[in-house]
Order: sequence, then structure tokens, then C-alpha cells
Amino acid sequence: MSLTITPNPPLRLRFRPLWWLGVTYLLIGVVTRIVLLAMSGPGVPPNPLYWLYAFGIGACYDLVTLLYVAWPMLLFLWLMPRRAYVSRAGQWALYLLALLLMYWLLFVAASEFVFWGEFGVRFNFIAVDYLVYTTEVIGNIRESYPIGLWMSLIGLLSLAIVWLGRRWLRTTDTGSRLLGRSKVVLGWLALTVVSVLAVNGSMKDHSDNMYVNELAGNGIYQFFAAFRSSHLDYSRFYRTLPDPVAFERVRKALKTPDASYLDDDPQDLTRAIRNPGPEQHLNVVLISVESLSADFLKTFGASHGEITPHLDALANDSLFFDNVYANGTRTVRGLEALSLSIPPTPGDSVLKMHHNENLFSLADIFNDRGYVSEFVYGGYGYFDNMNYFFAHNGYVPVDRKDIPKGATIHSENVWGVADEDLYTLALGEMDKIHGEGKPFFLHIMTTSNHRPFTFPAGRVKERNGTRGGAVAYTDWSIADFIERARKRPYFGDTVFVITADHDASSAGKTSLPVNRYHIPLWIYAPGHIAPQRVHRFMSQIDIPPTLLGLLHFSYRSRFFGYDIFQLPPGRERAFPATYEKLGYLHNGLLTILEPQKKVEQMRPDFETGDAAPVRQRDPEDLDDATAYYQVAAELFKQGKLVRRPADRTPVQPLPAEAGSTASP
Repeated sequence: MSLTITPNPPLRLRFRPLWWLGVTYLLIGVVTRIVLLAMSGPGVPPNPLYWLYAFGIGACYDLVTLLYVAWPMLLFLWLMPRRAYVSRAGQWALYLLALLLMYWLLFVAASEFVFWGEFGVRFNFIAVDYLVYTTEVIGNIRESYPIGLWMSLIGLLSLAIVWLGRRWLRTTDTGSRLLGRSKVVLGWLALTVVSVLAVNGSMKDHSDNMYVNELAGNGIYQFFAAFRSSHLDYSRFYRTLPDPVAFERVRKALKTPDASYLDDDPQDLTRAIRNPGPEQHLNVVLISVESLSADFLKTFGASHGEITPHLDALANDSLFFDNVYANGTRTVRGLEALSLSIPPTPGDSVLKMHHNENLFSLADIFNDRGYVSEFVYGGYGYFDNMNYFFAHNGYVPVDRKDIPKGATIHSENVWGVADEDLYTLALGEMDKIHGEGKPFFLHIMTTSNHRPFTFPAGRVKERNGTRGGAVAYTDWSIADFIERARKRPYFGDTVFVITADHDASSAGKTSLPVNRYHIPLWIYAPGHIAPQRVHRFMSQIDIPPTLLGLLHFSYRSRFFGYDIFQLPPGRERAFPATYEKLGYLHNGLLTILEPQKKVEQMRPDFETGDAAPVRQRDPEDLDDATAYYQVAAELFKQGKLVRRPADRTPVQPLPAEAGSTASP
């Protein structure tokens, strides 16, 4: 009797291509991290412990992700009958499948390099969000990068990798059976299910350096993790307080000298805002500039050349606020803050949520006074659901399709027309409304300061297609707009409010680098508002009520923002956030609420964005942060942020002599 040992059992031979895929994918993960580490520059100090963490934890995430990405090949190896599998056609089918998988994996890796260069992170909710708008995103990539060359190189590299691995991809099968192959697949399925239940995207976030945490992740895994968390129910995922306690804290926080509650209902935030009359029904033009970081401006100490001379000069002629902080890192967050004056919601912005119609908005307050309110955008407003949101919340949307046929377009890209052409469209609307004898409120959203950074030639000396050139063009086009408006008969009765939707970059060593939320704010109205530099700490959601206070409006409000000139010192706060992490910045302390009801508190460096964890938490700030976000989410969920008929009831102004001495 003899014992024969088969060196290559049938199942091992049948599933050998999985080893090729696994080894190749892990190598791609290593190379990807090396490139991203190099792109991080000084963001990751040369510390071997950081490298070990990033590559060690990263390999674990790659192995988990391999369970998912290998399923197409696993199904092929499982279901192909033996005769078909070992045939010439079966061999070429396996080569083709391997080539397609390799092309996809390399394309994802290249996309990660682009995404990291733009946002300083692996794929996250922004990537999920952009996937919906393929026209704009693909167009932006085509206009920004040599996509044809890249795709060709990826194809050649894919062919080379498949050719080098051809020995492992031979369709060899010495007698595997479907039942035996099914056991392998069931085992793989079990591991996949366990990974879904046992692993999540935040398990890597234990380094004190955000870049290291991101390097330890996996782009494909994080993309699908972000997709699952795009709709986050606050009460389910975040720290909460009992509702009566949360509402009591928010009602107390929103009480200011100009505000009085109209109801004893503990869950009603409706307040009468009373300013000294008479109201000034001036025209208002609110410009939210794409990605206008404060650190682009010389007035904030920018070290680059003179690329914002007009905006720097305008700071001296305006009521200029130099300590304002944005709500988020996406345009929709800025629009949400400027139109609704609410803290950001976890996951999706209110602009993109269901049941976001008829909310209490800034436009409603102007409309009650006979204004015509418009949202004017240089691109197509279906992007990010902008047209739908504004059309159902008091604004008339005007976008690229409303540019008259035959009108001169000096430059355009996939995001929209050049800012100067957007301002021409806005001036046409302003002329029309003024001709009807009505005041106007226009919210203008620009696009030129966005990759691919293209703009008309001959406007500025900086190079086209660069961020510096786009910022310089932003500066030029705003100055040109104001000069053109100056020739209109309504200029002397118009207030220009200029701010940013968000910063140009969200990357930093911490999860919420506060320096990446710092934005400028100009309020320019010669003859009506005296120039002054305001240093008070201020949130983006405070802009609407501060503007209304400067106009001496008395009105009913459910805004979460303050008129900063009516706020007692020490109560200033801001709400810097990402789609998952909700920040509350107060008295130099940053409180962060995270899913799984996690919380952090740290002292941020406002210059560098670095932050040091505090040894002992401040319970008051923690409860205030929780209360603000919990109440805002709960009111939206219950439909209590909507506009009510009673909101149109006039509010009696204060006597003129009772005005606040805090106003400029």
C-alpha cells in the first residue's frame, strides 16, 4: 500500500488566481500609501512610528477590502464549469477579467492621488456626493488633467501586470467539484459578513495626526463607508441630552438683548427681534465666493504676491470682519448657513435632504418687505439640488440657462461661466427689478475659483489654470462688478455683502483644522455703513442676522445665528464641521461630536490648525455643543423649521433712542 500526496490539490489550482489578485492589490496599497505620504509633505513628521502605524493598519484595511474587490473573480472561479474553464476561451475570459479588475484598481489609485491633492484625505462623503453629478465631475477632470494620457498609461500598466502574472492566471483544474468550490465561497462569504459587522472606518483613527489616520485607511473601503453614512440620524449616532434639557440650553443661548421669546413652549425657538427703527429697505447683494480662504488676502498676512489688491483695499472701505469661521468644507454648507442660519446637519446638507421646502429663510424676511429675492448661479443649478432648494425657500433661482442667447461669454468651463459673466447676469436682474420699482436681494454664488481655475485671458498677470490665477481673477471680477454697479442709479442704496462659501482646503493634521475654516467678510455700503474692522469671533450663521440688524429690521426669527453687535462678549461660538464630525468652537475650546456617540475636546492653534487634547473636559461646552446640534436636527426632522403664517406678523421696532450702543 502506498500513500500519494498531491502537491497541488484541485481547489488550490482552481483558486490560484485569487492569490495573484491579493498580492497585487496589497502591493498597489503599499505604493499608493508611499505616494500619498510623499504628497503629505510636512503634514506627516519623519517619525517611524507614524509610518509603521499607517502601513500596518493600512495593510489590515487592504485585506478587509480585498474580501470585497475579489468577489467578481471569486464568482468566476466558482461558477465556471471545469471544461469551459480550462478551454482557450476560458483562459482568455480570465485574462480579460483580470485586466478589467487591474485597470479599475489602478484607476482608483490614480483617482486617490487627485482627490488627496484636492482635499488631503482618502475618499470620503465628498467623493460619494460628486458621484451623483457625473457630468460636472468628469468634465472637471477632463478640463483639469491630461486624462487621455493617464488612461492610456493605466491601460499599459494593467497589461504589463497581467502579463507578468500570467503564470498565476493559467486556467488549471485537475478535478475540482462544484461542491468543493462552494465551500471556499461560503467561507469567503462568512469572512465578508464578519468584516462588515466587526470593522468600521473609524477604527483606524487612533493616531494624533489626521494625515496618518487617513493613510492608514483604504480608499475603496472608505468610499463605501461614507456611502452608508450619507444619511446620519443625529439621535441614533451622536451624543444626546434629554430633549427638555437640550431645548432649554438652546433657548437660553439664543436669548440676546434684541430678542424675546413669543411663546412659553419649551421647544419653540421663535423670537421677536427688535431693532431701533425705521428699517432701511436697501438693496442687498450677497456674494458667496467659491473657496475664498482668508489666508489668500494680504490683510491677513498672506506671503504671496499681490493677487488680491482690490479686496485688500475694500477691507479699508467696508465693515470688515476678520474673525469669521465657516460651517463646512462644501459649497452646500455655506449656502445652508447663509440662507437658513442653522448649524450643519450630519451627513447630507439640508439642501439635499427630502422635505427641505418652505423653511424659514433669509429671503422670506426680505420678501415680507416687498423685495424680490433671487439666487444667481453661474453654473447649472440642478447641481447639488441648488435650484430646487432655493425655489422652494423664498428665492427665484437664476442660473446659466437664463443667460440671454447671443450674450457674450468671455470664458466658461464645466462648473459655469466666468465670474464677470455671472455678474453681468446679476446686473441684468438688478436692473430689471429696480425698473419695476422694487428693492432686490440677490444671493450670488461664484464658480471661477474652482479647479480647473480657468478664466478670461488678459484680466490678471497670474497664469491661467492655477489657484493663484483664479484668486487674482476673483479679486479683479469683484472690483469690476462693483465699478459697473457704481454707474447704476441704485448703487447708493445697495449693500454689498462679500464672503466665502468655505475655505480652499480642508486638509490638516487634525480632523477639524480650524485654520481651514477661516473666511473673510465685507459689508460695503458707502453712505450707509461706516468702515470699521471688527475683530469679534463670529460664525458663518451669524451673517444673516447681523446683516438684518445693520438694516434695523425688526422681525420674527428662528435663526440659530446672532446679530454679533447684540451679543454680550464671551458668548461667541462657531460650528466648523465635516459630514461626520460636528465641531463647536467656543472660547478657544473645540468640542467635536462623532458617530458612535464619541466626543473629543481640544485646544486648537488658530494659525496652524494643530490641536492639543485637553486633560479635563469642559462639561458646559460639551452639553452646549450637543444641545445645538441635537435641537437643530430634531427641529428639521419634526418639520419645525418651516415658515409659518404667523412669521409674517410685523414686529414693532424699538424706539430710536433705545438702540444698542454695540452697533457700528
